[in-house]
Amino acid sequence: MQRMVAYGLGRLLVRSNRPSTRRKWLLNKSCCAAVSTRNFAQNKEPKVTSDHRSGTLEEVIQIIQEQSGVDVGYHTIPKSRDHLLKHQPKHEDLPPRTMLDSHTRVILPLSASELIRERYVNHLGRVRLGRIMEELDMFAVWICHRHVKLPALPKGVPLPYTFVTLLVDKVDFINLERLQVNQDIEISGHVSWTGRSSMEIIIYVRQMAHGEYIDVTKAIFVMVARNATNTGAAPINPLQVGDETESLIQQQAEKRQKMRRITAQDSVFNSPPREYEQTIMYDILKRTTPLNGMDLNKRVLPPKCRWMEDSLQTTMIAPFPENRNAQNTIFGGYLMRQAVEISFIMASIYLGDRPILKCISDISFMHPVHVNTFLQLTAHVVYTAKNYVQLMTVAQVWDLKSVDKVQTTNVFYLTYRADKVLDEVLPRSYREMLWHIHGRRKLLAALDLQPEYPDPLPVKKEQNIST
Repeated sequence: MQRMVAYGLGRLLVRSNRPSTRRKWLLNKSCCAAVSTRNFAQNKEPKVTSDHRSGTLEEVIQIIQEQSGVDVGYHTIPKSRDHLLKHQPKHEDLPPRTMLDSHTRVILPLSASELIRERYVNHLGRVRLGRIMEELDMFAVWICHRHVKLPALPKGVPLPYTFVTLLVDKVDFINLERLQVNQDIEISGHVSWTGRSSMEIIIYVRQMAHGEYIDVTKAIFVMVARNATNTGAAPINPLQVGDETESLIQQQAEKRQKMRRITAQDSVFNSPPREYEQTIMYDILKRTTPLNGMDLNKRVLPPKCRWMEDSLQTTMIAPFPENRNAQNTIFGGYLMRQAVEISFIMASIYLGDRPILKCISDISFMHPVHVNTFLQLTAHVVYTAKNYVQLMTVAQVWDLKSVDKVQTTNVFYLTYRADKVLDEVLPRSYREMLWHIHGRRKLLAALDLQPEYPDPLPVKKEQNIST
C-alpha cells in the first residue's frame, strides 16, 4: 500500500486514537512536499514489449476502415451491416490470445512536415493534449482489432464487430514541459484483461528527445466489442497468460476491475458521503453563513474564495460526419478532445495563467452521440487544494426529435497543476457540496493519495474538526 506523505497536499486524513470516542477525521492544511515526477519505465512495473510496429496512425486508420468494411462517404442512413451478423462466432470457438499478440507501436510523425504538426500544435506552440487523447482512442480500437481473431471468417469478409469505448480509467501525464512539437511521438500498448465482450487496454506514450526517450502518458482504456450492427454484445478471444510478466499485469488488471465496481457503488451520487466528508460539508456551511444570522438563503464568500456556480464554462457543438463511425455516432476520441480543450480553457481562466495537465480519470461513456444531434460541454471547477484544481466536465446531447431532449452522455475528470496557490472554490447548494466532495476524492486519487488511508495519527483532545 502506498502511504500518504505526511501532512500531504491532499490534506492528510487522520483520526483520533481515543478508544472512548468515535473515529473523527481531520483534514490537515499543512503543505506537503512536492509530488515527485515519475518515469513509467523506472517504476519497475511489469511491461510487455515487442518489436512489432504498425506504421503511422494514419496508416492504421486506413487498415481499420478496410478491415471493418467502412466505405468512404457520408450517408444520412448508414449502410446496412446486417449481412455480417451471420459471421459472428460463439465464444467457445475463439482461440485464446496473449498480450504479446496484441502489442504494437504506432508513430505520430510530427517531425515529417509542418502540415502534420499543425494538427497537433496549440496556440502556445506546444503539443495539443486533447488531440493526443483523440489519437489514443483510435489506437485502442486498433489494439482491439489486433486481439480479436476469427479463424472461420471467410477471406474478404469484413470483421463483423464494432468496438466502442466504455471508459477511460486513468491517464497520467508527466514530463509535459519536455514534450516537443517537432519530434515524433510513439504510442504503444496491448490488451491487459478480457471479459466475454470487454477488454482492458494499457497504452504508453513517449517521445525521443535529446537522444533519449521520455515518458509522457500512461493510459488505461476499457473497450467493448459489439456486433456488426452495434445492437448487442459480441464475444472476444479469451486472454491467455504468456509468461510471468503477463501474469503480473493480469493480476493488476483484475484488481482494477474490482476497484471500479467498488468506486461506482461508493460514489456520492449513489451513496451518502462518509462521516468525515459530512464534517467537511458542515464546516463549509459554517464558513459561508453569517454569524448570528437566521436567513436561510444568505451566504457570504470568505476571502480568497470563489463560488462554484461562477466557476464554469460551457459551449455548444454541432458534431459533423467527419468524426463518425459506421453507425453515424461520434467517436469517443472526438468527445475527449473537446472535453480536454474546454477544461483547459476553464482552468486557464480560473488560474489566470497556463495550467499543466496532471491527470485525466474516470471518463465514462453512458450514451452514444449521434451525428444529427447537438453536443453541450460544461466544465466545472469542483475542488481546489493549494496549487491544484480539479475539474468535472459534463457532456450532454441535445436531440430535438427526442422526448427527452437533453441527456447526459459523458463525464470527464481532469486535474491541473498551477505555479501558485489558488483561490479556494466553495459550493453553495447541497448538490454542489456533493460535487465538491466528489472532486476532492478525484484529486486525491490523481495524486495517488487514495484510496487507502495511512495508519492513524493522534489528534489532541482540544482539536476541532476542520477543513
